[in-house]
Amino acid sequence: MLRKPIVLAVVATTALSLIAGCSGGDDNADGKKTLKVAAFEGGYGRDMYVQVVEAYKAKNPDVDVQLQLSKTLEDEISPNMKAGKFPDVVVLPQGRKAALAETLVKDKALEDLTGVLDMTVPGEQTTVRAKLADGIVGNLSTNPYNDDKTYLMPMYYAPTGLVYNKGLFAQKGWQVPTTWDDMFKLGDTAKAEGIALFTYPTAGYLDSFFFALLADVGGDQFYKDAMTYSDGVWKTAQARQALDITAKLLSYAAKTTVGYANEQDFTKNQQSLLDNKTLFMPNGTWVVGEMKDAPRANGFEWAMAPLPAVTAGGKRYLTTIVESAWVPSGAQNKDAAKDFVAYLYSDEAAGIFAKSNAIQPVKGIASTLPAEIAPFYQLYENPTVTALVGGFASTAPVEGVNIKGTLFDTANSIISGDKTVDQWQTALNDASEKLRQAGK
Repeated sequence: MLRKPIVLAVVATTALSLIAGCSGGDDNADGKKTLKVAAFEGGYGRDMYVQVVEAYKAKNPDVDVQLQLSKTLEDEISPNMKAGKFPDVVVLPQGRKAALAETLVKDKALEDLTGVLDMTVPGEQTTVRAKLADGIVGNLSTNPYNDDKTYLMPMYYAPTGLVYNKGLFAQKGWQVPTTWDDMFKLGDTAKAEGIALFTYPTAGYLDSFFFALLADVGGDQFYKDAMTYSDGVWKTAQARQALDITAKLLSYAAKTTVGYANEQDFTKNQQSLLDNKTLFMPNGTWVVGEMKDAPRANGFEWAMAPLPAVTAGGKRYLTTIVESAWVPSGAQNKDAAKDFVAYLYSDEAAGIFAKSNAIQPVKGIASTLPAEIAPFYQLYENPTVTALVGGFASTAPVEGVNIKGTLFDTANSIISGDKTVDQWQTALNDASEKLRQAGK
């Protein structure tokens, strides 16, 4: 099914009325410390959480871990939180309709977990920070107030980039482009053979493309300026360069792209890659499972590349989806909660999660992954590639303004010729300025 947008933007929501209060004592009658862990039961299932909790309890017999698992977790824990009864640790993605994590961010009701990064992983000799992939913390997803404090710890991650058929490139003797000049030269070569250079499942998938491109073009600071609505950021030369590169790439898009770019037909655009009718599409690791039963060309082999560099040898980014673990500021057992969160990055816990394909952002994990998706994660081991996590900063909502829609969905109109790059740039500037004012 059509997946949610990749980059987890921090959205404005109606605040919870959180009542400070005690959740009762923090010890059982037998003297054990009680630790309440609430986790969302998503596509990875429930068994992995049960196993991790049991493994933690085996190492910490003085802690009674009470695990709450639910597919509707927000509905179950929110009423208790309003009554002052908080879980100690919550594992729940951002970007969900209930927006619980985002609400707590807005209310400044999350515990500062920066110190967890420098904790030694229980049972190991290294710190949490040392185990994490470069670039996975210190962004608007983990540091939502745009400072040096981490409130949401990255739990599972998936790289996104330009997915392609490695087998076709081998058959043709083509090299995967590392610069945009090479990309467009390949587009001409492929076009002569009746193969389109580019497609996307829906325009929304351009989140995995655009965030990386903005960072590629202008670096970390420019990316942050764009995400935080810096004054006039979409009028800059860097913004125009990003839009011009995209417009040129869209001129090489498969003719069927816009017609199939909807929730009913998006897999047809994905199928064009498996049929060797298209070379590249923005996507993530889940496409392997999503298309596992689809027919494919002989010799087909999944692969992923970061976007070409704007300048030869330049830094390249992979937009990365991240699910988070966090501690409510009203939790009773914060020290135990932080120890448990640090344990979640242990080799033992990571191994349990990986068996359910819940891949954590820890270094070296790619060597333990299934063969089809391991190459996707191995991209993080390339010293020229950096994980890019985050999205547009939170502001008060502005009626009629959806900057993600303006940035991504306009691609359909660029392909069809209904809009120009000038109009695209103007619309982005207008949306960004309105959100900048709302954020003051």
